Amino acid sequence: MGRYDFRPLRVHRTASQLLASERIKHVPSWHEVVGTVPPAQSLVRTQPLQHQERPRSRHVRKPSKLFQPQRIVYEEDKLRKEFFGDHPWELARPRVVLENDGKDAERKDWSLVSQPDRPIDGESVIQRQMFLIHGNPEMGQKPDPSMTPAKAYDQARKEFYDMRLQQDIERRVAKEEAMATGAYFGKSTLQIGMELEDKIFEEWKAWASAEVILQEQKRAAMYTGVNNEEAALPEGEQEVEAAMEEVGATIPAQGQEALGGAAFVP
Repeated sequence: MGRYDFRPLRVHRTASQLLASERIKHVPSWHEVVGTVPPAQSLVRTQPLQHQERPRSRHVRKPSKLFQPQRIVYEEDKLRKEFFGDHPWELARPRVVLENDGKDAERKDWSLVSQPDRPIDGESVIQRQMFLIHGNPEMGQKPDPSMTPAKAYDQARKEFYDMRLQQDIERRVAKEEAMATGAYFGKSTLQIGMELEDKIFEEWKAWASAEVILQEQKRAAMYTGVNNEEAALPEGEQEVEAAMEEVGATIPAQGQEALGGAAFVP
């Protein structure tokens, strides 16, 4: 066969010949698909597109992962990991992920963290941080050389907190104005959660009180010498048991002769 094995390229032709000679009774399910879309005839593996520069070494040797595609990594990914790691509940807020062409954020003026046509969220902090680090060359805004990623993160985060605080105050004032005119909003999610928590706490409190009383009864029975079986005996059986204990010392043990005295018949 030589250096290369061409048998995989002839699978469809071989199967067709076997079907023509009736050596195969049923047509394989892949036969029509392979005939319509045959495998590639080129035996040369092309190197994938390089997104990053590989470190060069003085020793020339064949790379072990030459034909594997490189991992696509963006600078924003690291910033998102840091922000959402510090603010995990931001991922629970509903978001609109619909975009026109995927470059909507590049057309915004991120000199401010808030945008008039989109709600503020974690992605606003990321884009604001990128603006503080690199600026916006398309708008003629150059980056600040003294701005580090940590400083940019702190500044963007502070602006984000101020906007969220302003939104909370606006919602609170709007609710008070509506209630002043007769509106009724019912219980909030926080109130419902507190009521459920109080209910579970009261159930646990009743169970804990019963357990404490039971433990105290067991401890008292341990020191008084009265166990649960004796306490559960009826009054008549308790009297018989007490009489047996009184005369138990006068009854001779098995194999021992009686030394006199009145006979006892229980």
